[in-house]
Amino acid sequence: MKDSLKLAKYLAGLGYGSRKEVAIAIRDGRVTGESESLRFDGEPIDPPHGLVIVMNKPAGYTCSHADQGPLVYDLLAPRYLKRDPKFSSVGRLDAETTGVLLLTDDGALLHKLISPRSNLPKTYEAALARPLEGHEAALFASGTLVLRGEDKPCLPAHLEAMGTRTARLTLTEGRYHQVRRMFAAAGNHVEALHRSRFGPLGIEGLNAGEWRSLTSAELASLKTPAQGQG
Repeated sequence: MKDSLKLAKYLAGLGYGSRKEVAIAIRDGRVTGESESLRFDGEPIDPPHGLVIVMNKPAGYTCSHADQGPLVYDLLAPRYLKRDPKFSSVGRLDAETTGVLLLTDDGALLHKLISPRSNLPKTYEAALARPLEGHEAALFASGTLVLRGEDKPCLPAHLEAMGTRTARLTLTEGRYHQVRRMFAAAGNHVEALHRSRFGPLGIEGLNAGEWRSLTSAELASLKTPAQGQG
């Protein structure tokens, strides 16, 4: 009886229903296997807490639980929304920015990854309203660029021109609308923005709106630089 109660609590925390609903499912034989081979209705149980998801975020979705309109969490399997603790995004992308977005239910890891000390590089591809003028790479790399409304300069960032109006920018910070504001400070305007990498992670094989859990190797590669900076 005690083991059944513990199992019901565990599965309820993974979003499979309330404790009462899960207890009924256990009683009805819908939960089978043991330990790492547990199945619910014949399907393997979702990974336990500490799960990290990488998503190819589409345009039009926001990252805050408090926002109105479509949320990135709506793209997850419904039971994922019932997990306790709940998923949160690792930093935020604004509604119109697309690309790599991480989500996790591991609060300690989330805070480690968004910490300025993590030093994780993030790469963005920007489509610009006006042609690059040639001074932007030196400006962004200088470590002297101060954004409007702030007094602390941005850390050096690497800019690579991909075309007359397209550029790839890699930075290690995560200030509010930072990429858009950096180009604005350089006299330009970002018309479209896509994050192609977050640390060692990309979104190869994922269409817009699709997501997957990180492998153990990917999770280790993500944690190592953050822990090393700790």
